[in-house]
Amino acid sequence: MLTTERHEIILQLLKEKQTITLQDIIETTSASESTIRRDLTELEKQHKLERIHGGATLTERKLQEFSITEKSTKNLQEKIKIANYASSIVQDGDCIYLDAGTTTLQIIPYLQDKDVVVVTNGLTHLDSLIERGITTYLTGGLIKPKTSALIGQQAVQSLQNYRFDKCFLGVNGYHIDYGYTTPDPEEAHMKQIASSLAKEVYVLADSTKHNKISFAKINDLQEAQLITTEIEADDLSHLTKRTNVKVVNN
Repeated sequence: MLTTERHEIILQLLKEKQTITLQDIIETTSASESTIRRDLTELEKQHKLERIHGGATLTERKLQEFSITEKSTKNLQEKIKIANYASSIVQDGDCIYLDAGTTTLQIIPYLQDKDVVVVTNGLTHLDSLIERGITTYLTGGLIKPKTSALIGQQAVQSLQNYRFDKCFLGVNGYHIDYGYTTPDPEEAHMKQIASSLAKEVYVLADSTKHNKISFAKINDLQEAQLITTEIEADDLSHLTKRTNVKVVNN
């Protein structure tokens, strides 16, 4: 089968399923795994798909943003693993920033027995923080309905009153050349400010965020430590040249 024919089959499968696995393509084309990996790499360079762990998915629009409800159940087990590891970095006496987001939300249950102070711009975090008796400061600002994040000039001014031992950020994508990104420039600005006020900055991103690029840049890769899941060996090798990466698989 010619390369162009395989590419057409791969794109047709994506059109039908949105996300496909290597095994789906191998069974349909009878090509080897190494051949399919090369095909996916080439199609990604052409911006026709995005590679994910074990397969590929359709390229997302850079301004696309899901609501907090839509994101809350996606890749939940990965998010819990990432959050569990992130919480182990937190020490008694730390002042930490918890960014709005569904992965950062999962850290809160693991903080219950730690003596910490939390600052957040995430409205969805409040009930969990209060329930566990964690000392919490909420930034002011404009409520963004889609993500329940506080943004805008008031939020930025409020944030600048604090200094953090550790900052935990959520992102919509990370890429070796384009860094950490998110669809909304105002949310990106909040993340930038928070990271500039922290001794240590961590980005929490499940495997679906790899090689994704959104509209607004937050930081370069080397400006934060990445905590993620399920990265292929070649990708991990390239990433570790730019930043510290912790891959959480257990």
